[in-house]
Amino acid sequence: MKQAQPLTITNAQLVTPGGIVSGALRCADGLIAAIGPEVIPQEGDAVVNARGKLVTPGLVDFGVFAVDKPAFHFGGITRAALMPDQSPPLDLPSRVGFIAKSGKPDLWVHPLAAATRALEGSELAELALMQQAGARGIATGRRWIGDSGVMLRLLRYAAMLDLVVVAHAEDAGLAGEAVATAGEIATRLGLPAAPSEAEALAIARDIALAELAGAKLHFRQVTTAAGFDLVRAAKAQGIAVTCGITPAHFMLSDLATADYRTFARLSPPLRCETDRQAALAAIADGTIDVIASGHDPRGPEDKRLPFADAAPGMAGAETLLAMTLGLVRDGVIDTSRAFDLLSRNPARLLGVPAGELAAGLEADIALIDPDAPWIIDRRKMEATADNTPFDRQGAQGRVLGLWKGGVSLSA
Repeated sequence: MKQAQPLTITNAQLVTPGGIVSGALRCADGLIAAIGPEVIPQEGDAVVNARGKLVTPGLVDFGVFAVDKPAFHFGGITRAALMPDQSPPLDLPSRVGFIAKSGKPDLWVHPLAAATRALEGSELAELALMQQAGARGIATGRRWIGDSGVMLRLLRYAAMLDLVVVAHAEDAGLAGEAVATAGEIATRLGLPAAPSEAEALAIARDIALAELAGAKLHFRQVTTAAGFDLVRAAKAQGIAVTCGITPAHFMLSDLATADYRTFARLSPPLRCETDRQAALAAIADGTIDVIASGHDPRGPEDKRLPFADAAPGMAGAETLLAMTLGLVRDGVIDTSRAFDLLSRNPARLLGVPAGELAAGLEADIALIDPDAPWIIDRRKMEATADNTPFDRQGAQGRVLGLWKGGVSLSA
């Protein structure tokens, strides 16, 4: 799918890393050719009038568990980094290569290679061969690698390959089979619970090993005040550590599980209100680098069960943009920072030439009305399953148009 005709989007509020600029954006041959107030359409261009709405980079969703193209396009996502927790897992070059081609041309899927064979945490997988097959990072999957020797070898290998390691931050020895965070809510509900310190312990060890190995380390989800403090301190020391979060963990606390709602059964589990407020502060001060959907659609066979038996996960692709724009309306961050979190930073972690409105980068572009109101209704979702914890919640922010490599996906 190649761009047959140059495209110019006029009368736009262009969201750049430096701020919002009024002007136009021109794309040709799949790339952004020019951007700014002086840009005008040329003869033969297709012209779209943005009517003063936001023109942004397409979202780069870092760490999804399923490829769900209609849901991604609804949410403005043009690229997604797929976790290796598939069936079978992404622990062979042939599997990685297949996934790397699977979404094209209208969605680019960037596979994250399984760190260990079968994601069992013991024997390293063929990481170099999987990189050659298209892997853009290495991930431990849903589980923490408990063996520090294995984790150190992984980080050293990844450093040689210049690939980021995406880690799950939860000490398995403490977390065990827990489905909730230890505290008043879990006690009242009688749920198997683990202390939130399980996250901090995992983060502290992995940061120490990453510093020793000189590797790039990304914690896919950090959700506790103690965890944010550790990441903040590591960054201050110059260690190559980044972290992400999903909207559920900055929008909801463990109170959302008080009626045993399995759509709020997540991994890591929802935390207390103090940790939720710490998450908002970490987004505001730059500690958090990425906001991702954690898209993990689960059908009734996984969710219509007792809370402790239900599978963790949420269908998050369709609500990612609106929930993040809520942070802008609440004054936590500005619009440019929002798209650093949603697009620019994840693109940099993956090493792909996208995620930003800049000449020479790929023309993955979204036209967004940040004020458009809508009601999240699980019965009308585009995703393959409806397990959203935000059902019936009001939201603002809708995608009006989406282009991948300069080609419209709206038709």
